[in-house]
Amino acid sequence: MFEKILVANRGEIAVRIIRACRELGIETVAVYSTIDAEALHTQLADEAICIGPAQAGKSYLDIKQVISAAIITGATAIHPGFGFLSENPRFVKVCEQSGIKLIGPTSEMIEKMGNKSMARETMIEAGVPVIPGSEGILKNAAEAVRLANTMGYPVIVKASSGGGGKGMRVAYNEAEVISGFAMASAESKASFNDDRLYMEKYIVDPKHIEFQILGDAYGNVVHLGERDCSVQRRHQKMVEEAPSVAIDPELRAQMGAAAIKAAKAINYENAGTVEFLLTEDRKFYFMEMNTRIQVEHPITEMVTGVDLIKSQIEIAAGIPLTITQDDIKITGHSIECRINAENPSKGFRPSPGLITNLHTPGGKGIRIDSAIYCGYNVPPTYDSMLAKLIVHGENRDEALAKMHSALGEFIVDGIDTNIDFHFNILSDERFASGNYNTGFIEALLNDMKNSSENTSKHEED
Repeated sequence: MFEKILVANRGEIAVRIIRACRELGIETVAVYSTIDAEALHTQLADEAICIGPAQAGKSYLDIKQVISAAIITGATAIHPGFGFLSENPRFVKVCEQSGIKLIGPTSEMIEKMGNKSMARETMIEAGVPVIPGSEGILKNAAEAVRLANTMGYPVIVKASSGGGGKGMRVAYNEAEVISGFAMASAESKASFNDDRLYMEKYIVDPKHIEFQILGDAYGNVVHLGERDCSVQRRHQKMVEEAPSVAIDPELRAQMGAAAIKAAKAINYENAGTVEFLLTEDRKFYFMEMNTRIQVEHPITEMVTGVDLIKSQIEIAAGIPLTITQDDIKITGHSIECRINAENPSKGFRPSPGLITNLHTPGGKGIRIDSAIYCGYNVPPTYDSMLAKLIVHGENRDEALAKMHSALGEFIVDGIDTNIDFHFNILSDERFASGNYNTGFIEALLNDMKNSSENTSKHEED
């Protein structure tokens, strides 16, 4: 087992990793930018070292600085968390060349799945269902138009190296294919320094279902059930739950087997997530594989009892999986709400600033993963997520009741948050009944807008 691990991240995931290491008896090193000098992860780690200014490109994304910090402090392993360098194959290669163990998959595995078109080809060869689309990279907009006309509209062009909703455009006709191709290419170049695109048939308002997998260095792979991540805005998830109300045992077995097949196709090692789109007629298609721990991993932990961060560390240390697929049991229901520093009524505008008062909920089956505290100054530089509020109940109704109660206790003063908006989500009949898909948030926002306009008109009358 490792004696010291450097945590190459910040915020709640850095805190989560440090706590897991502490339970395993492993010393930790926190890295931080100048604006994060008072961040919670720097206070909880055994050591903390500044690696640069507030800009992520000069600190958390600076490979040289992160590696140097590991060498200086004597850390023999690095946990990248999610975001930042977690899916950067060059970073993993430098770790490998420096004799530092990356707690995650190899650079080759990340490259295979990080290149979306290559991942698609790999899944086709492995017999995993994929969305109909291009066989490889599109040469130009004209080729995209020809393929779209053959497949039928709508279609979506996607960045080969994409992620986080960047480099993606939906097209309903030839003109939109041409304009979308240009915009997606430019956005992909700016975001990933790669302007290559591919195309898929656009599935309107599917369910977004992902399967958590664990694979060790000895060829053992298990899945830990699914998470429903369909509640999302602009491809950014807001609420997740496990298990999905749309999945029965038979479909879970089919999708789980496909997820394991996808992982074994690249000899995958460590924690990963295989993401699928599920249509109304219960057909599912591989979308992508995330080669890292996910933001929403706690809900899987809550329904399976498996500590995914500890599992990551143990797998990286060469310890075989101690669980088999038969050992995985889904117990109860778990929901996660992402609490962000943003104002939904103003277009979800970010709201950095000083937290002047804080009260977090508690009780049986309630978990908070966060790095905020009263007096903490939320920086404007990074992602707006403040905390993850996770609940677990014996069934979905109990989990929903607990989430309603917990949200009502969650108080963050001094900045705007999306807590009230989560009440709108949970109170909506479509979500309460489980009858929702990836178009849910857009429909909810339209309903709220129309309701507000009708109220204003009535008051004027």
